[in-house]
Amino acid sequence: MDLSVIVPCRNAERTIGAQLEALCRQAWPGLWEVVVADNGSNDRSRAIVERFARRLPALRCVDASGRLGAARARNVGAKAARGEALIFCDADDEAGAGWLAAMAQALRAADFVANRIDLEKLNPAAVARNLKHVQGRGLQRVAYPPYLPHAGGSGLGIKRAIHFAVGGFDETLPYLEDTDYCFRVQLAGWPLEFVPEAVMHVRLAPHAKALFHQARMWAQYNVLMSKRYGSGARLPRA
Repeated sequence: MDLSVIVPCRNAERTIGAQLEALCRQAWPGLWEVVVADNGSNDRSRAIVERFARRLPALRCVDASGRLGAARARNVGAKAARGEALIFCDADDEAGAGWLAAMAQALRAADFVANRIDLEKLNPAAVARNLKHVQGRGLQRVAYPPYLPHAGGSGLGIKRAIHFAVGGFDETLPYLEDTDYCFRVQLAGWPLEFVPEAVMHVRLAPHAKALFHQARMWAQYNVLMSKRYGSGARLPRA
């Protein structure tokens, strides 16, 4: 099975090198590529990506500008991808040892999968200890309709045909576009499977103020998401 690893990127010069280094350490006997979808970076992100061209021969950087947001970048990356299966990860995280092989193996048996999340490697010990991520033990789940599990966008794997069958990520959502994506894929008939052997080391926002803002927006959009799926209300456009 051919794989495409899609990395949305916007002004990630401080972190994307570490993610690409982590991808250089991955192995899979089949064909695989890395597609960096640049969402309008105005820093050195593209130049850093270009440095990895020899170490990742199937590395490409595609233009995903025009509309800001991870959803836009992931969708553009998916359109440019050549693999039968798509695996999404973020530019500020780091794939753990054996991550690609574990995700690829899981996608041989399942259509839609999610990796495990680790917070300890890339964050201060006190922060990681106090903000233990539920996806370190299994899938996340919402307590409102549709009562389905979901997972973060950094570490979702899906068969290419299914991604396009559901219309990709909702580009109108600045937050929880990954939750919405998980719901739509499952409601269309493809369950989400957890892959504990595949670990993504996730980097949290660097400051308490940024963490608070992120948590507040997640809470706000969870309310809006419950309206979308519980009562049919439309989410506001970004």
